[in-house]
Amino acid sequence: MDPRSEVLLRQAELFGGPLLLAGLPADDLLGHLPAARGWSWHAGDQAALDARFGGRSQLGVGPPAVDFDAALLFLPKSRELTDYLLAALAARLPGRELFLVGEKRAGIERAAKQLATYGKPRKLDSARHCQLWQVRVDHAPAAPDLQALARRYTLPLADGPLTVLSLPGVFSHGRLDSGSALLLEHLDRLPPGHLLDFGCGAGVLGAVLKRRYPDSQVTLLDVDAFAVASSRLTLAANGLQAEVISGDGIAAAPTGLSAILSNPPFHQGVHTHYQATETLLREAAQHLQRGGQLRLVANSFLKYPPLIEQHLGPCRTLAEANGFRIYQASRS
Repeated sequence: MDPRSEVLLRQAELFGGPLLLAGLPADDLLGHLPAARGWSWHAGDQAALDARFGGRSQLGVGPPAVDFDAALLFLPKSRELTDYLLAALAARLPGRELFLVGEKRAGIERAAKQLATYGKPRKLDSARHCQLWQVRVDHAPAAPDLQALARRYTLPLADGPLTVLSLPGVFSHGRLDSGSALLLEHLDRLPPGHLLDFGCGAGVLGAVLKRRYPDSQVTLLDVDAFAVASSRLTLAANGLQAEVISGDGIAAAPTGLSAILSNPPFHQGVHTHYQATETLLREAAQHLQRGGQLRLVANSFLKYPPLIEQHLGPCRTLAEANGFRIYQASRS
């Protein structure tokens, strides 16, 4: 069980009534708290929770429209996302209890200070390198407008400016990261057909692809509900139409693709994970048509070419700059 859940269950007597667990891990916590419901923004966690506790958790960017007497937030990595989530929960809880749990290394003590906006916070427990905090919401805010919190910026591209909107918690929030910038310079000569932006984030790559290849079908895929929402905002801001789907890894992608393009993620919370990218490299061939192409940007220290060649075909390095490389391979 997740150590944050273990700390929570040390105080299980506090959570006998209707409770909303926001950002809960995909463990068996719901099985110990029969009156609790979950709210997740991670498609993989949500799928696991559905499989075990069908109907007791919901995927989305806002609190579900269910009644709850208290809420508990599992601290996310992003401070801006924490601000939004605490406000969204506190707005639903005037005069009631809001809890916050997180790892010390994730900044739980810093985040707990944000609870003072709503009342007088107090620490309930400290164990498993985690802390549990509580506040009675004496000063409930208005429900936050998530779309109004989107950061908007413009990319000056050769075919005209592109407007990008990113929501709190989305990778490289409010700016273009160096890896994506390099990949945007190497999108020429893609095979015609169905293009996939894997790990779409705020939708920069997918929007550029749709504008550059208007006759191609373009799909954007991300595990994070806030990224999916951001991508839809970015497409709409540029008058573009493409499919945006939420799913956990390449298994959620369509088949028969002509190309998969990606600046793949390798961080989840405060821990580093490469599994999603490594699974992409192992299984890309199952989603590509013959001659279909994989093109991705990655930190140059990551040893991806051997994995690409083992599961797809000869791997070329198209470019290298600022600590990143662009790799390309085609399904034979």
